[in-house]
Amino acid sequence: MTINTFLYRSFRIFFLFILLIGYGCSSDEGYHTIPGEKPDIKPEDKLPMISINTNGGVIVDEPKIKAKMDIFIVNTPEYQGNIGIEIRGASSQMFPKKSYGLETRDENDEDLDVSIFGFPEEEDWILYAPYSDKSLMRNFLIYDLSRDIDRYASRCKFVDLKINGAYKGVYVFMEKLKRDKGRIDINKLKSDENSGEDLTGGYILKIDKVAGNNLGDGYNDQNSFTSNYKPLHSSNGQEIRYLYEYPKAEKITTEQKEYISGYVNSFEASLASDHFKEEKTGYRAFIDVDSFIDFFLLNELSHNVDGFRLSTFMHKDKNGKLKMGPIWDFNLAFGNANYCGGSDTNSWAYQFNSRCPEDFWAVPFWWDKLLQDPEYVAQLQQRWSELRGGKFSDAAILNRINDYKTLLNKSGSVEENFKIWPVLGNYVWPNYFVGDTHQEELDFLTDWIKKRLSWMDTAISRL
Repeated sequence: MTINTFLYRSFRIFFLFILLIGYGCSSDEGYHTIPGEKPDIKPEDKLPMISINTNGGVIVDEPKIKAKMDIFIVNTPEYQGNIGIEIRGASSQMFPKKSYGLETRDENDEDLDVSIFGFPEEEDWILYAPYSDKSLMRNFLIYDLSRDIDRYASRCKFVDLKINGAYKGVYVFMEKLKRDKGRIDINKLKSDENSGEDLTGGYILKIDKVAGNNLGDGYNDQNSFTSNYKPLHSSNGQEIRYLYEYPKAEKITTEQKEYISGYVNSFEASLASDHFKEEKTGYRAFIDVDSFIDFFLLNELSHNVDGFRLSTFMHKDKNGKLKMGPIWDFNLAFGNANYCGGSDTNSWAYQFNSRCPEDFWAVPFWWDKLLQDPEYVAQLQQRWSELRGGKFSDAAILNRINDYKTLLNKSGSVEENFKIWPVLGNYVWPNYFVGDTHQEELDFLTDWIKKRLSWMDTAISRL
């Protein structure tokens, strides 16, 4: 090697070293630092850092604005690229800590499927902001439990978030629910598939508030269809509306609307009939019973005050039966609601209508009627017994909570989150319990879960 070659290579190494130092120290997108964090926290104990730069743009409800996203794990870039970002959520938008929807994009700002944190490649993601849930982990917990029992739920990762250099606290990076091989794995239904076998799937429906890109004002024939059966125990003329989630309201064809609404109507008619227990003519001809049972148990275990009546997804694949799920939005579950019995450990979530008969969003009649079939009840009891011996045991669930606690505390992020969002010791709608510390919030959560599991053991055995 000549002296000139040696000097040239040495200069290149030195120049690259200076660039790396400059990138790490002069830019917020560099080293993972949180204002005020303790200096003794090991880099490997920190949560991944997501840093978003909007270049002066203001993030709004919609449409998405252009931005850059950098993700660091132990100060090492995990992902760097363009995104579109917007505020998301319905009632949660009242909180100062906002949740965000984002899509990953290429250099031309076209949607780009990528794998982040090892999740299957996709373009649509969510940064969920736990705020009224001061444990920070209710959604994380129930989604893990769902996947534990082989029911897909959004994959999640605790992260720290910065936007334009400002620390925003602990967030949950997660998958948006959508039709995809790695998410809701059903057939891709095309606009020209309007007859025969092609017309049978796939579809995603939901019972929920009208939000996002639903067509028209409120519930209407463009974005949803109405059940022929009124919810039980309701006293305000409520109806059950099924929103078209996939294909979207603006894309689903008239033939596809007629098929899926007709299918649900036929299921409901069979369930409401006197012969609903019959194998060939009753409800079992239309639904995947196992999925209904698991959906029921997840919502009841957590006593989800929104369960069965909001954020309730169902899907149907080509030539398949109607399946419940995936589950979604449990921030008000596990005792975190002070209305309509939301804090109860000793009542059924599916009986919401009896406690709040005037609430606009009611529970369909399905769940009461299904429990009138002894065969369905026996199947549910067997499933509960099986899960209580493993995935739903006290130890399995409490160990998960303890693992989350260890992860969050070692990172130092819990303390910093509550510095910028000082909600501990203060009521945030609709808290039932208000703890002065994060540990008190976790103590309430674990105590509530133990009481709930004990009650369910007895209640399910008596169905």
